[in-house]
Parts: sequence; structure tokens; C-alpha cells
Amino acid sequence: MGILRKLGATSTAVAMLGVGVFTAATTADATPQAAPAAATAPQAAPKAVAPKTVAAKTTAAAKLVPGKLRLDKRCMTGRIICVNKKTRKVVFLYNGKVLATGDARFGGPRTPTRNGMFKIQRKSKNHVSSLYKSPMPYSMFFSGGQAIHYSSDFKARGYNGASHGCINMRDKAKIAWIFNRAKVGDKVLVYNA
Repeated sequence: MGILRKLGATSTAVAMLGVGVFTAATTADATPQAAPAAATAPQAAPKAVAPKTVAAKTTAAAKLVPGKLRLDKRCMTGRIICVNKKTRKVVFLYNGKVLATGDARFGGPRTPTRNGMFKIQRKSKNHVSSLYKSPMPYSMFFSGGQAIHYSSDFKARGYNGASHGCINMRDKAKIAWIFNRAKVGDKVLVYNA
């Protein structure tokens, strides 16, 4: 308002804000004046990030507990096996306390491991796949034929291979430890964050 006083009571201030032209009149001249056509120079609007992308990142970040394991907040209550595909970790927890962790590998593009919240439906210590005829020791089935189990192939070849949808663990002692303590009905959360 100080600039307007210097220019006089009948002056009108014109402000260019990148999105249009606004006029403001002093108290002595309350009638808005139209800005000259030459004063309106088109300006490119700043590029905006798609709202879905921002919302998705914010939502995903809001669901994680701070830390290197990138645990989903749903992992913090009860008995649960949390499986993060991004960190490639299996984490067995009880009321937010980490009891065991291990490396994991997942299904390939044709036989992906399903994401979601499941429960351990059954356990089989010395299971052999009826479809692939391969051993699946310490199997904990959580979604149809998909199970968390030890994989000698994962131990031998690492991440160069893939499962047929199961969650493979390469450390036999860790999966045996989890198998002996997990119960039918315990939650299994598979996610990618």
C-alpha cells in the first residue's frame, strides 16, 4: 500500500503473478481498472507431479516403520511373519519385537508370489511339491500352494533363480527356527515397499 500512496490516490497497481493479472485500487479509487493487454505475457505453468504418485508415495511411507527392514505398520501387533519383496527379507515378529530375520527370494514373472495379508493354513516339515516334485522342507502354507520354505536351490544359486510362487529362504537353520515357533493361524503379510 506504501507504493500506491507514492503514486497517488488515483493510481492502480498491477501485479503479474505468472497465472494472470490482478489489479488493486487504492482507497480513493475503489473501481478496479482493467490491465492493458500488452502487460499480459503468457508464462508456462510449473510442472506438477501427478497427484496419484505423490499420494501413493506418501501413503506407502506412512505405512512403514522407520528402519532398515522397512516393516509395514501392520507387522507391529500379534504373531506375524512379514515378507518385504523390496528388501527381500522375511521377518518373524511378536508384538513388534523382531524374533528372526532371513533372506528371501520369490516367484518369477510367470508364477509371482501373491501380495496381501494371509494366515498360515498348514505346516509340513518334510514337504515335497506334488506339482514340481521338489523338496520344500519347513513349509508353512499361507495362500493355496504358496508357502514359506527352505530352498537348497536358493542356497546354491542365490538370486539367479526364482520360485514357482513360494517364498524361499536360504538359511536352513533360520527357517527351521521360525517353523518350530510359528503356529497355524499366525498372520503372514507379503508386501512390496
